[in-house]
Amino acid sequence: MIREKTFAFVMAGGSGERFWPMSRQSTPKHLLRLLDDQTLLEATIRRLHGLIPLQNTFVLTNAAQLEATWAAVPFLPRENIIAEPLKRDTAPACALATAIARANDPEATCLVLPADAMIHDAEKFCAQLSDAVNAANESGAIVTLGIPPLFPATGYGYLETLNERPRGKNGSTVRSLARFVEKPDLEKATAYLEKGNFFWNSGIFVWRVSTFVEEARRQLPALADFVESLNSPSDLPALLAQKFASLPKISVDYAIMENAQEVLTVLAEFDWDDVGAWTALPAHIVPDADGNCIRGSVVGHDAHQNIAISNGRLIALCGVSDLVVVETADAILVCAKSSVQEVKALQPHLPQELK
Repeated sequence: MIREKTFAFVMAGGSGERFWPMSRQSTPKHLLRLLDDQTLLEATIRRLHGLIPLQNTFVLTNAAQLEATWAAVPFLPRENIIAEPLKRDTAPACALATAIARANDPEATCLVLPADAMIHDAEKFCAQLSDAVNAANESGAIVTLGIPPLFPATGYGYLETLNERPRGKNGSTVRSLARFVEKPDLEKATAYLEKGNFFWNSGIFVWRVSTFVEEARRQLPALADFVESLNSPSDLPALLAQKFASLPKISVDYAIMENAQEVLTVLAEFDWDDVGAWTALPAHIVPDADGNCIRGSVVGHDAHQNIAISNGRLIALCGVSDLVVVETADAILVCAKSSVQEVKALQPHLPQELK
């Protein structure tokens, strides 16, 4: 376990529109049991076991998801599940995380990570997080984790890395970061893949409280003011009610990372999948002889390469291929695999009770 001054903050406030009809505003992707008997949020927290004590692990969510979050991680102290009063993007969320850590220990280190990534090699993951924490503490830099790209993805941000720095105690490769790159077009993504020094941005960050405050003071003072306004954990409800809504709505990449004085990248050696759409499931659920990825009550005839998820009623597939079919008690999705990224476009057409 790394030092007691380290606090982990799991970002768990996503909308989950791409996994409709199973995901809803109150139960987005990270609160679903998509791949096994654990929600992605529970798996994320349990993956930190042995690295960060539970009392130092927090979940940042929103009011609409608070009850479902409590139910998903009943082993976490309730006071460690914080509901933001409204969505203000990732920079205010990171400021909130830093404020909580600072109120507990002014010399603390923050580990910020998303709630919805699937990682199977927890041992390697924790070893590399430990190296990232050590790098942040020793250098005073912000540290990111970069994922080696498997294909020219246009849906991820990229990290362009430079020279190697001393390896971590657990053997992790550490590089200086040249820049953050927004989601590229296919041509640029292909070029990044060929160059070999570009990595997917995992959304996992580590920084000392003092580092974040210094960067925020230099780049976006409202964030630094917010962090320094919290002197005791007991004052958090009042701070959220009075000041959180006034924070600028901006991502932490734009607000802090892109112009930070020093950023390091630990190159991930563990498996990683952000489970971004229904088509991510076959990588984790073994398909049948016809290539169908199925869960629940599903039968088929002359059906190939489909994804079918039943939550109760029987799904019968006949003479169809490359479809996504998802059944819930109150809705059914039928979608071409090639259109899974467009599922979120259904939201304006849905009745409010099904959103």
